[in-house]
Amino acid sequence: MEMIRLRSMALMALCGMIIPLLALAQTSGTTTTQNTQTPAATQDQKAPPPPQDQNKPQPGSQNQQASPPGELPDAPSSSKTEPSLGDLGFPASASQSNAKEQALLDKRTHMLKIHQRMGLITTIPLIATVATSLNAGGKNTSTTSRDLHAALGGVTGDLYFITAYYAIRAPRVPGTETRGPIRFHKAMAWIHGPGMILTPILGIMAFNEKSNGEKVHGIASAHGPVAIVTAGAYAAALLSVSVKF
Repeated sequence: MEMIRLRSMALMALCGMIIPLLALAQTSGTTTTQNTQTPAATQDQKAPPPPQDQNKPQPGSQNQQASPPGELPDAPSSSKTEPSLGDLGFPASASQSNAKEQALLDKRTHMLKIHQRMGLITTIPLIATVATSLNAGGKNTSTTSRDLHAALGGVTGDLYFITAYYAIRAPRVPGTETRGPIRFHKAMAWIHGPGMILTPILGIMAFNEKSNGEKVHGIASAHGPVAIVTAGAYAAALLSVSVKF
């Protein structure tokens, strides 16, 4: 009897342990089933859209195919040229006359630049001639001082007339007026121009009289005053175009 009772109690205890285990197994199986269904639903939601038909033309492809390769549809033509003077309303004679006037102006500008440079170069022997004139006159002067003075005077005269040539031969532009310092510069030319002609003539006369042992007399004695006036007018003309007042 006692053995039967012990077996019954053991069987009851075993059933008490199996029932909770079965309930736990059923619960975990239900959870696993739910987790398995959830990713499947997620995958169904993330499924890619159906592929589009590749033969269907895309928007704008017709416009791209219409234009030839290498050319833009709205690009300007490269064959167009710049408008000529005739297209702008200017006659051909006007353009030719302007070209002639421009060439005349360029030649005048070139010659006057040479005139200005030669004028500056002429200043050097002119100053030396005036400086050596102090030892060229008087009773106690030597022949060497007179020769040096005469040689410098000759160089000054040659350079002066070369300078004047470029001013005289420069072409005149019609319709232009002389104004400002240029008018004074040209006015001084009427003084130093004749003076550069008279000074060497009077100097030769004075040189011959001095070489013959004679005292400088007559018109030859005006060599000094004429040379001073000429040098002063030349310096004024040079400063009028070199210094801005």
